[in-house]
Amino acid sequence: MTYDETTTLLCQIEAVLNSRPLTPLSSDPSDFNALTAGHFLIGGPLQLPPEPDCTGIPQNRLRRFKLMQAQAQIFWKRWSSKYLPQCQRSGKWTKLTRNIEVGDLAVLKNDNSPPLQWDLVRVTKVHPGPDGIVRAVTVRNSLGSEFKRPATKLAVLSTDNDEVGEGQNAL
Repeated sequence: MTYDETTTLLCQIEAVLNSRPLTPLSSDPSDFNALTAGHFLIGGPLQLPPEPDCTGIPQNRLRRFKLMQAQAQIFWKRWSSKYLPQCQRSGKWTKLTRNIEVGDLAVLKNDNSPPLQWDLVRVTKVHPGPDGIVRAVTVRNSLGSEFKRPATKLAVLSTDNDEVGEGQNAL
């Protein structure tokens, strides 16, 4: 790739990194917006126009622009598959973590999401296991659809009250 193509690719990667949701903008259950680093940079969420998926096409068949887009999509798939598991609450038995609660805003792990599109959902019901730990949740997306997902597929966005104190229902 040329210098200009590499610079363009790095700008696209920068947009991906700065588009990740940090915390909910409000506690309103109908609000699916999250604060991102892009809000600090440009005053709003970063957006890209939709692009065709180029990851399955052999590299020798791609033109320069498509090759650059394929590299950006490969980065997105790798980064989102590594980043989201780190955001998930995985303290297991080694430390106390807050249970998922109704009203929490979370990122739904979806392997087929296009770059800069984070599937934000709001928890509407929790389904705890026999030990009181939430194992599954019912979530609602911004389109109003409700569906049940395992808690391991969610990365809850942190809020002010994420501190775990004694007496709370936590692991």
